[in-house]
Amino acid sequence: MSEPQYDYDLFVIGTGPGGEGAAMQATKGGLRVAVAELFSQIGGSCTHRGTIPSKALRYTITSTVKAMTNPTIQAMGIHLSPTMDELRKGSQTIISRQVNMRQSFYDRNGVPVIRGAAAFVDPHTVTISGETITSKSFVLAPGTRPFRPAGVDFSHARIFDSDTILDLKDRPSSITVYGAGVIGTEYASMFRNLGCKVNLVNTRDKLLEFLDDEIIDALSYHLRDQGVIIRHNEEMESIEGQSDGVILTLKSGKKLKSDILLWANGRSGNIESLHLDKIDLQANSRGLLTVNEHFQTSQGHIYAVGDVIGYPSLASAAYTQGRTAAMHLLGEADEGLRSYDIPTGIYTSPEISSVGKTERELTAARVPYEVGQAQFRSLARAQITGSTVGMLKLLFNRETLEILGVHCFGANASEIVHIGQAIMCQPGGHNTLKYFIETTFNYPTMAEAYRVAALNGYNRLF
Repeated sequence: MSEPQYDYDLFVIGTGPGGEGAAMQATKGGLRVAVAELFSQIGGSCTHRGTIPSKALRYTITSTVKAMTNPTIQAMGIHLSPTMDELRKGSQTIISRQVNMRQSFYDRNGVPVIRGAAAFVDPHTVTISGETITSKSFVLAPGTRPFRPAGVDFSHARIFDSDTILDLKDRPSSITVYGAGVIGTEYASMFRNLGCKVNLVNTRDKLLEFLDDEIIDALSYHLRDQGVIIRHNEEMESIEGQSDGVILTLKSGKKLKSDILLWANGRSGNIESLHLDKIDLQANSRGLLTVNEHFQTSQGHIYAVGDVIGYPSLASAAYTQGRTAAMHLLGEADEGLRSYDIPTGIYTSPEISSVGKTERELTAARVPYEVGQAQFRSLARAQITGSTVGMLKLLFNRETLEILGVHCFGANASEIVHIGQAIMCQPGGHNTLKYFIETTFNYPTMAEAYRVAALNGYNRLF
């Protein structure tokens, strides 16, 4: 019996990082590929409502605050007070460049981008913009949107989620951020840098529980030192928008009033238009899909990648997941992609980044580890640049010296962590503390923190 003829070998739904990674890997592997995009421009939430605009805004805020507090600028009598529109101005230019660059990837590789909402008719057929398309396999990368609970009036001018906050017209004097995950802590840090009074309401007992405990403590201390009020183990009772502010009533009985409120508590998968019931796929209550280690759903020819499968919900992870799915589809080994070991980058001020195991995990697994630390305040480069807040922490096996985890808190942490990540990935006993002890680092640099941390840890063994 001959195999059915399909329009494509792979049809990708969504053009965010996960969809792009899958489409590019598959087309390079010789498959006939097409992608669906609901919106007029490609790139997904990462490019238009998430990573790119929020990090561009963070950079602008950080640079502005640095200029405002520069003694020379102050001595000249220059006072900077930019509006939200001015702070956002550079974001649109960056977004346009990203869209043009990513569109060129599809154009150069002959991958058609079909506009519209794709909906399944059967396991190998979708309809989109009145067109019927068949494909042997699919990758679902529709992304997510902010979760909006019933009873919260998001149409109110003072109540925002992580999408709409990017359109904020005026700088508030106070803000309550409900939800202390990655998005919530990043925005709390940003608004505090703008001089706003910030309430950060956490539904759990500590910030960002997936991080190493010492890094969590450092973040909590630094946010509080900056003036952020953190409230743990709290749950919303009600949110009431008023003409002059928003009142958040908590189940503990507390009432918090601020100029605006940012809801940052969870996200939902963009699955409604896919008609997953037609292919016997079920999502959880937040619209997230379950996949195996190859990113296959319960329908083996249908993969899902990116935020729609939940943790870690990072753009970098989504791209790698997309590539991994495509390589599995192509029958190629994917071990080198290390889709299971993704670095975390959190863009608070200062940044946090980590890769590998935490002390909590190693203790639970009864691994004999040791710790090496370098405080940024002791590094010449940090003293020169004034970026002395922070630390680099190495976790390594006491017996083999194998690097087990790298955790960084401070300026440029998301860049610094990759040195440690590269060594962790080396085969054949080359992934040990000795590399950092025996390697000459440029001086003065932030990278020198690895030598300092390695020696600090090595000295604990004797």
